[in-house]
Amino acid sequence: MPNIKSSKKAVKVIAKKTLNNHEPKARVKNLIKNIDKALKESDLEKANTLFKEFQKATDDAVSKGLIKKNTSDREKSRLAQKIKNAK
Repeated sequence: MPNIKSSKKAVKVIAKKTLNNHEPKARVKNLIKNIDKALKESDLEKANTLFKEFQKATDDAVSKGLIKKNTSDREKSRLAQKIKNAK
């Protein structure tokens, strides 16, 4: 535990930022899992709607600096290819 007042405040700020950053990152990961699940069940409509949500979520995470642009593009490309091949 920090003893200096500014360090105590920094701990609170870091905890708050961690919580705020966790939600968008977790949303992206969950959407990837849900898309894979929909593809295994051969539900292309659901996979396409989830893919659109996924694109928005990754773009949002990139704009906040939580995910790198190349990582986002790579994941989008891989999922789009999976959906295309499932048809």
